[in-house]
Amino acid sequence: MTAMRLAMMLILAPAMVCAQPPHGRGFRVKPDVAKQLNLTDAQKSQMDQVNHEFRQRLFELRDAVNKAEAAVDEVFNVDPVDEAKGTEAINRLNAARGELFKAMSQQDLKIRTILTAQQWQQLKQIQREPWPGRGTHRRGAPGTAPGTPNQK
Repeated sequence: MTAMRLAMMLILAPAMVCAQPPHGRGFRVKPDVAKQLNLTDAQKSQMDQVNHEFRQRLFELRDAVNKAEAAVDEVFNVDPVDEAKGTEAINRLNAARGELFKAMSQQDLKIRTILTAQQWQQLKQIQREPWPGRGTHRRGAPGTAPGTPNQK
């Protein structure tokens, strides 16, 4: 591989690994949304149980992603950059994000089994609606920072 090609990969790698999970992943049902979905007491209880089951694991995985992102930044900010360390840091970040995405998807799957098809579709629609002054429920459209209103 040529040095120029490797340099381009290292420059573009942070942008590639910073991609957000698919829209709507990881959204947790809040009390106002539970009302909109007309959840039964049993569904609310099951949802609380699922959220409790995943809470600590998701916290740990988010922490691992944050640490891996910091490690990538650290490697990229050294002059001259060590390509082997950069590649290793990128691989660790990719693995950490993959584990977080997997856990969030597993939680979403469990939530889906609690909801009716109609409630699930309604939840997906609610996720697309903007929060006043905060963009949307999802983490952000590609190219936007989390919590930043989506640009049209």
